[in-house]
Amino acid sequence: MRALLLWLLFTGCSGGVGELPNIIIIFADDLGYGDLGVQGHPTIRTPHLDRMAAEGLRFTQFYTGASVCTPSRAALLTGRLPVRSGMAGDNLRVIFPPSPGGLPDEEVTIAEMLKGAGYATGAIGKWHLGHREGQLPTSHGFDYYFGIPYSNDMSPANSGGARAQTYPPLPLMRNTDIIEEEPDQRLLTRRYTEEAVTYIRAHANRPFFLYIPHSMPHIPLFASEAFEGTSARGLYGDVIEELDWSVGHVLSAVREIGQEENTLVFFTSDNGPWITAHLAGGTAGLLKDGKGTTWEGGMRVPGVAWWPGTIAAGGITQALATTMDFFATAAGLSGMATPKDRIMDSVDLMPVLQEPAQRVRDMVYYYRGRRLFAVRQGSWKLHYFTQSAYVGDLPVAQDPPALYQLDQDPSERFNVADRYPEVITGIEEAVRLHRATLVMAPSQLRVPEWE
Repeated sequence: MRALLLWLLFTGCSGGVGELPNIIIIFADDLGYGDLGVQGHPTIRTPHLDRMAAEGLRFTQFYTGASVCTPSRAALLTGRLPVRSGMAGDNLRVIFPPSPGGLPDEEVTIAEMLKGAGYATGAIGKWHLGHREGQLPTSHGFDYYFGIPYSNDMSPANSGGARAQTYPPLPLMRNTDIIEEEPDQRLLTRRYTEEAVTYIRAHANRPFFLYIPHSMPHIPLFASEAFEGTSARGLYGDVIEELDWSVGHVLSAVREIGQEENTLVFFTSDNGPWITAHLAGGTAGLLKDGKGTTWEGGMRVPGVAWWPGTIAAGGITQALATTMDFFATAAGLSGMATPKDRIMDSVDLMPVLQEPAQRVRDMVYYYRGRRLFAVRQGSWKLHYFTQSAYVGDLPVAQDPPALYQLDQDPSERFNVADRYPEVITGIEEAVRLHRATLVMAPSQLRVPEWE
């Protein structure tokens, strides 16, 4: 019955699966805008991602849908702001092991949509959208799942106090079965990579969608023996360099099956760096602040697209784009249409992928939890509230709103609100129209008792 209902949501389905492109999304966890060699990091070596960018297209203004894990993943998979799906809390809430909530059944994921076009669908890595019965990837359109159901610090071994007492051992799962408890986290990146390569080889003759949400570099940090102690940046650098190795193996597997000219691969991160973790966290480069904030460092992330023969090599685009745009892009590539019964926040990126000078969106909304903190229109960014990543810092209302011209001031250093009142008026009109379409779903992210 659910499959029938999903089918009825879509129109324009492709009649066959002949030359449908494969789609792979590689999603790092807490990787900062400045953490890659191709993004200018002076001591972290990322030759595979550097090559991916040299052979593809690098986005300089690419955004995630939220500044923390759960709502960011919901945004990517549904093509919708998390406040629309109930996957945003009253503050910076995520799903914890005791949490009952998960991605609502009525939300449609990229995987569910692509299954309607005949795709095989796999998820390998960290899920973090619900771990109880009916909430895992196999209940949201994925044929296959291997990974951990939430963050790698959510276990008795990696937490303390009241949290540790409510956490079960960290489970490693295959589909809906727990196959290990407290897996050796030094091997997680390597095991995800092996699973991904196996999956790609097994689907050489069928269109597939593979979602690879890595557990790293979310803390605690772990690297395998082959990478530990090899980076000048310390353990954090070891972790990033192993992720880079993983990307290289995924791309090699695509080439091995002869599908490089029929496969779109996109690499990005779920949010900015965990800067309050100090050396265990990354950097947003010239961008301000990091994870948990609506400053640029919290939500602008690396974005690299690769598709030889379709995406011209060595491109750089300043076009605004978000992880939510993967949904409409996948819909267009598969011959499916986006759902017609709900507001979508996704736009098709193919015009940009084929011509980097194109622009497909003008607005970016920065929600912190369920509250709109900031909005970007073109090169302008308006802040209604600001808040740092540091625990104990409270939101600061910006009255009048603060205004930054990001093309000239990407570090958000100079508030120019007093010079451009007409810009503020125009943005606030766009915000009024946005809020007129906004129906917030009840939050699924309830506060655990120990919070």
